[in-house]
Amino acid sequence: MWVSKPIYESLPFFYLAAGVISLMASMYLNHWYWPTICFVVGIATLVGGLVLLFKRRDFRHQDHRAARIREE
Repeated sequence: MWVSKPIYESLPFFYLAAGVISLMASMYLNHWYWPTICFVVGIATLVGGLVLLFKRRDFRHQDHRAARIREE
């Protein structure tokens, strides 16, 4: 699936924001298993957002270094 560049670039930040919101919701909900569900979803989206952000950063840094080597 292809998405436009602004959406693609903002996905890690969306995941991080969704994780923070879900973790905050887990503190205030008291019905059924919702606190546990929100906590697990929050941790999972935070970890996913951080992994995506760091993987993109590492790939771009590595790609930039490889392009500089090719120029020489």
